[in-house]
Amino acid sequence: MRKSDFYYDLPQEYIAQTAAEPRDSSRLLIYNRENNIIEHKIFRDIFDYLHKGDVLVINNTRVIKARLLGNIEGKTTKVEILLLRRINLTDYEAISRPARKIKRGARLYFTDELSAEVLSVGESGIGTIRFIFDGVFEDILSRAGQIPLPPYITVKLEDESRYQTVYSKYDGSSAAPTAGLHFTDELLARIKAKGIEIAEIMLHIGLSTFRPVKAENIEDHQMHNEYYEIGEKASEIINNARNEGRRIICVGTTSVRTLESVANEEGFVRPCSGYTDIFIYPGYKFKAVDSLITNFHLPESTLIMLVSAFMGLENTLNMYNIAVKEKYRFFSFGDAVFII
Repeated sequence: MRKSDFYYDLPQEYIAQTAAEPRDSSRLLIYNRENNIIEHKIFRDIFDYLHKGDVLVINNTRVIKARLLGNIEGKTTKVEILLLRRINLTDYEAISRPARKIKRGARLYFTDELSAEVLSVGESGIGTIRFIFDGVFEDILSRAGQIPLPPYITVKLEDESRYQTVYSKYDGSSAAPTAGLHFTDELLARIKAKGIEIAEIMLHIGLSTFRPVKAENIEDHQMHNEYYEIGEKASEIINNARNEGRRIICVGTTSVRTLESVANEEGFVRPCSGYTDIFIYPGYKFKAVDSLITNFHLPESTLIMLVSAFMGLENTLNMYNIAVKEKYRFFSFGDAVFII
């Protein structure tokens, strides 16, 4: 398939710059795959579409201050580093900008507490850097770094917690699992009280989730490794639901990619951890996911390709065009869709 097959026209003013307040007041498009019926609701109305026995699979990763600004030793050149994946206590895989000016062996200075040596620079500025610091790295990073908002968000983030889910736990992501941003503690409490189970898994979001597709033939696109974990409790919840024919509903494409990376042909998962570079696009046969809660994604992105695999390309583009017509808010801080 061609990258251009996944294009749709979106007016710039529909790109959400700030999060809805409260979180569950964002809009919600309900899409029923069985009859192609679309309904327009408010996100908190999702309560009415969840049934006792359903399982919500959520990604409890937490966004770190993965954006660092500094300069090259002995030069006035400003540099930007986006951390992608931690390798060990001092080394990170990262994107360096401007890539053409950052060479292997260069020393980078960010603050009085934090500097780094460039160990390697590869394609598109992706390489490895070794941090030099004295103290607890996480504490220093919290002071030296910034929350790495997507480039299409140009309004300053006043409250950094708005780019974290209310259930975030484990530091490691370079971006938020944005489908989860719509949930409040109160809504989750109501959902649990209704008899819906919550299965917490983790995928640290890195380059694969937001890296643009450059190849016109999408099969030539190479995903990047991202770290995931599925624990015993989550596996038990998911497998019991699968045995009993209950719905498994993924909150976000990262939850989908994690389950589909480890599920067997019958849709059962196991406690495990590792790295996944799974790329889901039309033609993929889903094993573990019955329904999906997600946001509206960028044209020609791997995320809209995953949604198209789940509900069909024609249906996806039709839904997106309706969302544009109805003036939904798009992307990370935008509105949501529940694909049943």
